[in-house]
Amino acid sequence: MELLQLHYFRTVARLEHITKAAQELHIAQPALSKTIARLEKDLGVPLFDRQGRQIRLNTFGKAFLRNVETALTALEEGRREVADLAGMKRGVIYLATSTLDRLSEPLGAFLSLYPEVNFRITQASMEEMAELIENGEIDFCFTAMPIKCAGIREQPVLNEEVFLAVPPGHRFAEQRSICLSDVADEPFIAYKEEHPFRKMNDEFCRKAGITPNVVCEVEEPAAIGSLVRAGLGVAFVGACKNNEESLLIKLHIDNPVCQRTFQIAWLEKRYLSVAARTFREFIVQYFAELQISVR
Repeated sequence: MELLQLHYFRTVARLEHITKAAQELHIAQPALSKTIARLEKDLGVPLFDRQGRQIRLNTFGKAFLRNVETALTALEEGRREVADLAGMKRGVIYLATSTLDRLSEPLGAFLSLYPEVNFRITQASMEEMAELIENGEIDFCFTAMPIKCAGIREQPVLNEEVFLAVPPGHRFAEQRSICLSDVADEPFIAYKEEHPFRKMNDEFCRKAGITPNVVCEVEEPAAIGSLVRAGLGVAFVGACKNNEESLLIKLHIDNPVCQRTFQIAWLEKRYLSVAARTFREFIVQYFAELQISVR
């Protein structure tokens, strides 16, 4: 049994499609099929159920995959630990997040200090982030919602007020603050339902006793800013000053209290390289200094 076989098997098991796996691995499909067949011969059992061109992990395959994941993760962590012992402060940091706009500036600041460090960043939903971190596929999650899984540590790094953004000329545009119940009949621009901010914003509305009249659903903060300024509706926005939201008319929400807390999360049992630990310390310090500067 070869290490390359295990890598190939894990990819095929994840995609459950030989052609797609071959494309992702940049190898010929016949070569990949032969590798999987040889692995099954070595094990003495089939790992997939095959129906025409469709393949599905069977009971043997699922059991083997769990052990392959454990073995490959252990090997990767061993490699990183040896690199650390050799004094290498370079390497790759694997990061997943649902929002990139709060991270772009601190990432740039970190890379200016440690240009030899590389990042692999995945934009994912809360469910995907929980799976990635539990499987040991990433070092950190950066999220505004807690990941409620055993063995995961979370460090709050940024408390951010949430405002109500209104278009220029809106009847509330001259106000400095507002009660959320006052906009019960307003059209809302909102994130899509699977977005973490949507869940948080809907909870703000629930506390105010209103159901938002959502007229448009988007994925990116820039889209919310553009649509609000165009007069399509009002929206919840954060205090971030490095994107489209900074150009909006923002009203403080008196009731209910609307805030969100960003945090960095990691799996306790996962070995973190020197680069990853340095990044974690940097992020905590970066946002601490940022919040002091805006007080």
